[in-house]
Amino acid sequence: MPLHSGTVVASDLDRTLIYSAAALGLAMPDEYAPRLLCVEVHEARPLSYLTEEAGRLLVELADTARFVPTTTRTRKQYRRISLPGRVPRYAICANGGHLLVDGRTDHDWHAEMRRRLDDGCAPLAEVRAHLAATADPDWLRKERIAEELFAYLVVDRDRLPAGWVKELAVWAEERGWTVSLQGRKIYAVPKPLRKSAALAEVVRRTGAQSVLAAGDSLLDADLLMAADAGWTPGHGELADTGWTAPHVTALPTAGVAAGEEILRHMLVRVER
Repeated sequence: MPLHSGTVVASDLDRTLIYSAAALGLAMPDEYAPRLLCVEVHEARPLSYLTEEAGRLLVELADTARFVPTTTRTRKQYRRISLPGRVPRYAICANGGHLLVDGRTDHDWHAEMRRRLDDGCAPLAEVRAHLAATADPDWLRKERIAEELFAYLVVDRDRLPAGWVKELAVWAEERGWTVSLQGRKIYAVPKPLRKSAALAEVVRRTGAQSVLAAGDSLLDADLLMAADAGWTPGHGELADTGWTAPHVTALPTAGVAAGEEILRHMLVRVER
């Protein structure tokens, strides 16, 4: 079936379409678990999966619409992923800070995002210093800077004090930054750095007439709001906070099965 360029399908990856072993959420006896397809290897170890049925659906979807992976991952982290099906022409990385075209960085887009960051929020150095001053080594496992655009912490969730993330979010909001807690990671991202901004550029370049989207975290809310229709899984920040919108369907399914259900809904919508 030929590619239908009139529809762009922009989807978050981690905990939306692909899942680590710890995030699979298979609430069933092992003998009934679905067959899994490994789509990411890191340091010679399998890292991320989707169900084999989700892989089949993604192949079909990528043949009928313009599928755009849309992730907070860095370019290096994204390139570890090998999804089944047609290789995407466009991919959005670093929460919109980088736009890849045929696998290569669009430097003009990145320069535009840098200009927006210079005008719209506190500098990364200030946020990084605050994180270093307030994070406790008792629960902090790693501190990382992603593409010199934003920061994130890897933490021990069991030891993370109640209220720390909310306090950080209040501090960051006053400085034009957003905080998101996803699994063991706490992200601090400048507000101008939005997935929807890069999505708008893809829509402009392709002339797409409709947009579908999916995501699970607060960093996906703007992406979902920019779509004509969207879906969220039954887990993650958006599900936990009850976030939704009139054109967004909050699915009850959680774990890796949610990725499969999201793809099924997207494919039905495209084939209409």
